Amino acid sequence: MQLLAAKGVLTHERNRGYFVSDVKDASPETLGLTTRDDTADIYFRIAEDHLHGRLPDPASEVYLKETYGIMKAQLNAVLGRIAQEGWAERRPGYGWSFSPMLTTPESLEQTYRVRLALEPAALLEPTYCLDRDVAVRCREAELRLLGGAIETDSAAALHERGVRFHEAIIGASGNPFFLEAVRRINRVRRLLSYRSMVDRKRYRQQCEEHLQILDLLERERNEEASQALRLHLEHTIGNLQEIRPILEH
Repeated sequence: MQLLAAKGVLTHERNRGYFVSDVKDASPETLGLTTRDDTADIYFRIAEDHLHGRLPDPASEVYLKETYGIMKAQLNAVLGRIAQEGWAERRPGYGWSFSPMLTTPESLEQTYRVRLALEPAALLEPTYCLDRDVAVRCREAELRLLGGAIETDSAAALHERGVRFHEAIIGASGNPFFLEAVRRINRVRRLLSYRSMVDRKRYRQQCEEHLQILDLLERERNEEASQALRLHLEHTIGNLQEIRPILEH
């Protein structure tokens, strides 16, 4: 109450208590009441330590709290996110095991080569049908990035946008085995993908290529879309060579 009064949100009258003031611009930002998302920082520290093989297996919650200097509530939030993403699971008691992930540029390139074999083929399935609403959502996401979000979105948000686009167009194949294979690959490449977000200048081209693929799919020109997707993945593989020093950090 005293903090809100100091910020001008409340006024205090002796023997009567606190009353809401007539504050015209009382957003959390202007009042200085926003808090920093420390859990995001801890999440990426754990991710980097996992990539470098610095985490014991299993890792106890006591170890994690002491290593990262956080409270139980913060740790639960971070581990809950990691478990949901599929790269850690709770062990009996208070321990956690972290799943094997891609840790080298070579392994990341191998996943793209598997995707190169799978994804263009999925667009040629006889049961292919891209839902209009799905296409609209994908297009809006790409246009938002081109409108400036490439520079402002978090690494996790950029990664998820790419995952959603590719899983959406592959999921429209009507063949669940294509989608399951792509999902398995996306789970294990997540952490190296985050690291690659340090260099974002290639994202404009990726967005434009995504929009081209959508245009072709919406016009049911799937053979051309398949070829465009192949070129898109080949460009990404080429970009991996340029950002190799970042991935090896």
